[in-house]
Order: sequence, then C-alpha cells, then structure tokens
Amino acid sequence: MTARPDMYRFHNGEKAPLQFPVAEYEARIAGLRKIMEQAGVTAAVFTSMHNISYYSGFTYCAFGRPYGLVVTADAAVTISAGIDAGQPWRRSFCDNITYTDWQRDNFWRAILSVSGPCATVGYESDHLTLLQKGKLEAFLQPAEMVDLYEPTMRQRMHKSAAEIEMIRAGAAVADVGGYAIRDAIREGVREIDVAMAGRDAMELEIAKRFPDAEYRDTWVWFQSGINTDGAHNPVTARKLQRGDILSLNTFPMISGYYTALERTLFVGEVDPDSLKVWEANVAAHEYGISLLKSGASCAEITHKINAFFEERDLLQYRTFGYGHSFGVLSHYYGREAGLELREDIDTVLEPGMVISMEPMLTIAEDNPGAGGYREHDILVITEDGNENITGYPYGPEFNVVG
Repeated sequence: MTARPDMYRFHNGEKAPLQFPVAEYEARIAGLRKIMEQAGVTAAVFTSMHNISYYSGFTYCAFGRPYGLVVTADAAVTISAGIDAGQPWRRSFCDNITYTDWQRDNFWRAILSVSGPCATVGYESDHLTLLQKGKLEAFLQPAEMVDLYEPTMRQRMHKSAAEIEMIRAGAAVADVGGYAIRDAIREGVREIDVAMAGRDAMELEIAKRFPDAEYRDTWVWFQSGINTDGAHNPVTARKLQRGDILSLNTFPMISGYYTALERTLFVGEVDPDSLKVWEANVAAHEYGISLLKSGASCAEITHKINAFFEERDLLQYRTFGYGHSFGVLSHYYGREAGLELREDIDTVLEPGMVISMEPMLTIAEDNPGAGGYREHDILVITEDGNENITGYPYGPEFNVVG
C-alpha cells in the first residue's frame, strides 16, 4: 500500500499577483519579528483569517478545517488543507505547506515541522479555541506561550501608504454600490432586489479595478421600515412603501480588506418627526468628523458626541459606538478592537490610522420618527486633521428618493 504523507509542498503553477508588492509583506513580517523579539517569542503561530491574510496575503476559506501561518526568525510558512491544492501557495507571498487528512491532526504536525518542539510560541487568544489550544500544547510542547493578540492588532491599526490606497479604492467602490442602490429604489420593490443591484455593481467595479484579484464576500445590507432598527439586520423580501425609512449599507471586500458606506434614505417623502431626528443625526455625524484628529482619544471623542446628543434629548436612542478601524476585517473575521469610538477605549488617534464616523439613533416602532438612522464615512487621520474618502452624499437633500 502506498505510504500517505502527513504533509507536502504542492507549489502548483506560478505565484499569483498579490494585492500588495512583496516588499509590503516583508515589511509587515519585519515588524512582526520585532514584536516577537521584544516578547521573547521564537515561533508565532497564527490561526485567524485576519492575521494570516495580513502577514501572508492568503485569505483562507476554512469550511471546518484549521489554517495557519508560522513565522520564525528565518521562515514564514502558510499551512493549508489539501482540499485547496495549490491556491494557498499561489496567494501567499511566502512558503506554503499542505497538510493531508489521512490521519487526524496533521495540521499540527505541519505546524511543528516549522516551529520545532519546545519553542516559545506566540498565539492569538482572541481566536485560538480551547480545543486547538490543547492540541498546540500537546504537539508543540512549548517552553512558554505568549499572547500576540494585542501587539499584532496594534501593528495592523497603523496603515501603510499601500493599505490606505487599497482602502481608498474600496471606499470608491462602496460609493458605486450606493448610487446603484439609489437608482433601484422605488415603491413596491423588494429589499432583496435593491440589495442585489448594489452588490452586482460593486463586484463589477472591483473586477474592473483589480483584474488580478480573487472575488468573494462583497455584500449589501439594505433595510426598510422596522428592519432599519439594527445595524446588521439581514435583507428580506419586504416591499418598499412610500414614506419608508431606508438604511443603505454597501460592503465591498477586496483581498480581505473591508470598506463600507452607510446612509439613511426615505422613499418619496419624509415626515416632520423623522426629518428632525435625521437632521440631528447628520449634525452629530458632521460634528464627529470634526473631532477625528491626531492626538484625540477614542473615549474623548465619544464623550463629546454623547454630550451633543444629550443636549438634544437623543442620547437614549444611541445603540453602539461611533466608529471603528478599517483594514483586514470582515463581518465574520477580524476586528481591531483597540481602535473603536467607545467610552472604554483610550487609544489616541495617530496619522495613518483609518476610522469611520457612524452615529446611529434607533427610535422604536409606533413612536414619532420611528426607525434606525445612520450615516457612515471613512476618514484617514492626517497630521493636521483627517481626509474623508467617502464620496456619496448624506442627508435629506439627496436621499429622499423613489
């Protein structure tokens, strides 16, 4: 019987063009190795989609299987399942090992082949499950384990020039989706039909701008009426009615990089009570943008917007923080939790950070002005303020449509 290997290298074809030059990934790995050196880590073992994508260029599709990236002082190797054949190697800037499923836990044997036994292992506490942590300890027998969740997150929070250009392109694609959605809005149309118009427009725009990319995960949440009360409510087949409040949310995904456009709209007309709340939220949005400056802390900005709403007796309708970081993240992976506009985040804004401003107010059904109101722009923090890279207009003048 033919021997079945635990792992092998299946370097099939040529390396594909990545979203960034190899030098960009080399700089990220160099930054990681400084983090490792300071923490005494000899082998970093990443399992999350966001860190593997950030450091290697490969964004995996797990489908119930583990994936990894191992970085040592002289190696960087992605670890992928046999089901994906040569694609992970083609989309990794670095080396790749394919593990087989001929026996259980060949994933960890492949990790061990790079890390070696008894290393000081860096891991991600925000992603590694208790089950997989137990296997890491059993197979790698680490001399020590060091949590790299926070220092790698902080590295990702500071964007390179190339990343900012990627995010800028994503914001432009989100605008394209926004205009397509606006064009599709009319009485009697279903939410799902409007959402598909926006998604299709964005996917075509991404393919035009990035002809060498892989295309996946771009989506739209388009909500109407009571469905606007939550920021992440799924699309339904509800038909739009005149006077409905609408929530437009476009989310292009480009090589693991997330961007967003979010806007309040109304179908045909807006009643006086709703207009009052909408205009107040727009004013808070503009005020919040003016606060996004180098040297300001997330908590400080949050408290100022809270005070703005409290003066207008609207703070009780706020539902979540006022903004968050951008980069390698999605609705099902990644989050630079250290850069969010919340009362409990003390991070100070610095040039090169990218953050949203997105105040939201939700008024319960059967109350004047019922619905969810949200505006969302993406801002790049600069030396003397910020640059707004979102282009689609906000407010009643442009967004009473249909």
